[in-house]
Amino acid sequence: MPSRSELHQSSKGAGKQPKKVHWVRRILLTIILLLLVSGVAFGALAYYKMNRTVSKMQAPSQMTKKSDQLTDAKKPVSYLLLGTDTGDLGRDYKGRTDTMIVMTINPKTKTTTMTSVARDTLVTVDGQQMKINAAYAYGSAGSAMAAVENLLNIKINGGYILVNMGGLVKMVDAVGGVDVASPLTFTTEGDDTQADSAKQYSFTAGQTYHMDGNEALAFSRMRHEDPNGDYGRQMRQQLIIRAVLKKATNVGTLFNDTLLNTVSNNVQTDLSTHSMQNLAMSYRGAFGNVKQDQLHGTTQYMGSLGDVEVMSPAEISRVHDAITAQMSE
Repeated sequence: MPSRSELHQSSKGAGKQPKKVHWVRRILLTIILLLLVSGVAFGALAYYKMNRTVSKMQAPSQMTKKSDQLTDAKKPVSYLLLGTDTGDLGRDYKGRTDTMIVMTINPKTKTTTMTSVARDTLVTVDGQQMKINAAYAYGSAGSAMAAVENLLNIKINGGYILVNMGGLVKMVDAVGGVDVASPLTFTTEGDDTQADSAKQYSFTAGQTYHMDGNEALAFSRMRHEDPNGDYGRQMRQQLIIRAVLKKATNVGTLFNDTLLNTVSNNVQTDLSTHSMQNLAMSYRGAFGNVKQDQLHGTTQYMGSLGDVEVMSPAEISRVHDAITAQMSE
């Protein structure tokens, strides 16, 4: 078990990253989720390929059977979506979960709600204060789930989906690139003498670009030059998501080996194939109505932990009530 100093150092290290890229994981998580639940069998070969991909991703846990039972009964179900930074910028260690999203799916109301938890949210795990993104590195996906449950006083009843951030570029490339019209004119940061992932890219408002993975990543990550800040960046992220899904969900692309291998090598989940089939068949209406929420805190400096996000009781209560209402039958 890591020492207190190691945990603090891990949290401090997160602050040294040149850019916060947890939004990238949100894109990837959304793409992965929608690809999984849209995996309707198109013949024996297609079914075999999808089943082979899912089998590589699966890591059964005590939640697996519970998820099967809930989806069999068409009950509201919740999952924790985790995005780890492993694979980004050459990193190959376990990493932190800089994206943590509680996803609740209610087939009766036909609504899916995705509630983001800030990576720097202050929590206490086993008596030690840390940023919530360190809970996974501290233990496992189960540790991350417990940290979120304790913070919001909720019960995640379905399981988890863990995504390696390094898969986004490969996924865009696997579908042959995407066509996206830029909503504004800007040039990304970077240096043309460096690796492809660090190159500069220029975009002109109203012009459509055929982007490979690295260009799509650069297009999505820019924030400071956007007059709408994070809101503008979110819109560009949605453009990439829609473009990937448009290409990936046609029969030919969805079942191509490159895309399936990319998914299987960058995702781990305790959802069973049975639960995924249930979601695809019985919860499809809920995936057409996706609402977003976010836990908002106040930034405070806490010595060796650096800046953290402290959530007020009122904000925690608000989010708790919203998730609880979504999970009601």
